Amino acid sequence: MVETRLRRTSVEIDGQAVPVTLRKNCRASRMAIRIDAARNGREDGVFVTIPTGASFAAGLDWLNAKAVWVEERLRSLAPRIPFANGASVPLIGVDHIIRHRPDARRGVWLEPGEIHVSGRTEHVARRVLDWFKREARREITRRVSEKAGRLGRQPGRVTLRDTRSRWGSCAANGNLSFCWRLIMAPEFVLDYVVAHEVAHLQEANHKLAFWRSVAALTSDPDTARAWLRKYGEGLHRIG
Repeated sequence: MVETRLRRTSVEIDGQAVPVTLRKNCRASRMAIRIDAARNGREDGVFVTIPTGASFAAGLDWLNAKAVWVEERLRSLAPRIPFANGASVPLIGVDHIIRHRPDARRGVWLEPGEIHVSGRTEHVARRVLDWFKREARREITRRVSEKAGRLGRQPGRVTLRDTRSRWGSCAANGNLSFCWRLIMAPEFVLDYVVAHEVAHLQEANHKLAFWRSVAALTSDPDTARAWLRKYGEGLHRIG
């Protein structure tokens, strides 16, 4: 087991206090900085890895020396967008305005360019989140069924999660897992990720035959991968 030691503090960058996590790692040969674009209501912060031979004070000094770089990286993060009245959020790549309708009794429903949500103000975010997850399940499950049928394969269970490290996965037993946030991406991106995982029902590797299957199931995989590399992180800052 890799022994680690943590220390949490904060530093002032661009006039604001930024949370910092310092971690000593015996496997680290040098110091490293990672921007922690945190979710679930937490603040954005900085993660510093320190070799065991260096002190926490040395790690902080090194971080302060990199303050300009850290400031630029924090500023480059996509803005946080809450599920709140008046917010503009994407649905299959198209921006929609959230409209709170407190006197209505319809739950959440879609109108052209707008997502309407009824009920009390404190329930708006949860209701919109649940609605997005239902829409993601409906759309992704439909595409899985259609694409698996084209390959003559039977998919397993489809699971939705809020994964950050990967957009989708395919288990050896044919079960498929997807990040629900794909429902906010453009249609060609959502379609590519579904095609990618369904193709694994036929080819468990990433050899040429696999990529041929992907190309047969979706229109523009290269453009979709490029979009995810450039904009995918921003989807995790919505809601």
